[in-house]
This record gives sequence, C-alpha cells and structure tokens, in this order.
Amino acid sequence: MGAQFAFVFNLAVNPKPLILKPYLCSMLKKRILLRLALATLIGMPLVAIMVDRFSETVNLQLAITGDGKYWEQLAAGGFVGIMIAVTAHMIIASPLLDAVNSSYARMLGRFRLTFSEILLISLCAGVGEEMLFRGAVQPFLGIPVTSIFFVAIHGYLNPRDWRISIYGLFMTAGIACLGYLAESRGLLSAIIGHTVIDVYLLIYLQRSAKSIPVTHNPDLVDFPEEEEI
Repeated sequence: MGAQFAFVFNLAVNPKPLILKPYLCSMLKKRILLRLALATLIGMPLVAIMVDRFSETVNLQLAITGDGKYWEQLAAGGFVGIMIAVTAHMIIASPLLDAVNSSYARMLGRFRLTFSEILLISLCAGVGEEMLFRGAVQPFLGIPVTSIFFVAIHGYLNPRDWRISIYGLFMTAGIACLGYLAESRGLLSAIIGHTVIDVYLLIYLQRSAKSIPVTHNPDLVDFPEEEEI
C-alpha cells in the first residue's frame, strides 16, 4: 500500500490513551494521520525543489512534463496503478499472508476513513513521495536502488518477517514500474499510478476491517456510522 503508510500508521496508532473512548482515540489519531499526509504533500516536494535548485542532475520541470503528452501520462499511470493494486490485493489477500492482511486491516479500521479522506491521503502520498523519490532521488540512485530503498523505509522488506517481505518484494517490482514510467513518460504518470494504488488498497483494507469480528478488533466498538466506502 500505498503507499506508504506503515510509517505513518505506526506514528498515529501508538500509544493508545486508556482514558479515552475508542471513538475519541480514533478521531485524534485520524487528525494526526491527515496532518502527516498534508506534511508529506508540502514537505517532500520542498525537499525535491531544494535538490533541484542546487543540483544539475535533477530537473523537476522536465521530469513532470515528460514527453508533454499529459493524457497519455494519465492513462499510463492509471493503467499501471490498477494492475499493481489488483495484484497486490491478490497477494495480501492470499491465505499465506492472512496474518499480515488482518494486522493492517485492524490498524486501518480504527481510523474509520471516509472515501474523501482516503482520496486526500492517497493524493498527498502520490504527489509528495513521487516528487521526492522518483523526481529527486531516482536521478542519483537509479530505478532499482531507489525502489528497494523506498519499499524498505516503508517497512515492507523486513528480514524478521518473511511474510511481509513477500509483499515487499512484489511492491519493489511495482515501484520500479512507477520509476520506469517516470523516466519514460513523465513524473505525472508515476504520481497517478501511486495515487491509484493507495486509493485501491486503502479502500480494500478499510472494508477488510469491517469483516473482522469485534472480539478481534475492539477498536471498532461503539463507532458511529460514517460514510460508506
């Protein structure tokens, strides 16, 4: 996912104040999550702009415009994003990764994200992370190293957890595809692809959380009904 949310989730979900009801805890943590998403949207592009300003290797304007065919960038990014997201869904939903799926679904379930919030978080991650990693880091490190580094810092390449590492290996290949799109089509295509992946997987995990019995997911107790996704 994507992308990209293991680090944000870990910051937002712990520790849980015992004096607050689950719903109040969720609302506070949701605010933290949304603020972190906005920080990603603002902070990462600023770093990329600084690298662009002081380096001759990076040219963000050229990277974004690419070949100048914006509709082709949108179409290519959307298609590749859907392909990666559907395949990632199949992998994480497999019996082999059931524990991983349940863990992330429980983690996400406590936020009770609406579709508009999912879209906002996904756009922030898509724009911010692609501007920095594909726009400013990849020109120095290349596609393979940047992809491995990106997935590793999100916690999906963990030598202590081979199950999540299986998912991480696939996501490394998927992120490499976004890197290739950024170089061959333009950075906009990678942004679209990243956003589509995150929207798809966040919706899937949000729905998965609803299927977990309350006895195994106490954070879902006493939550008011919200916008259905």
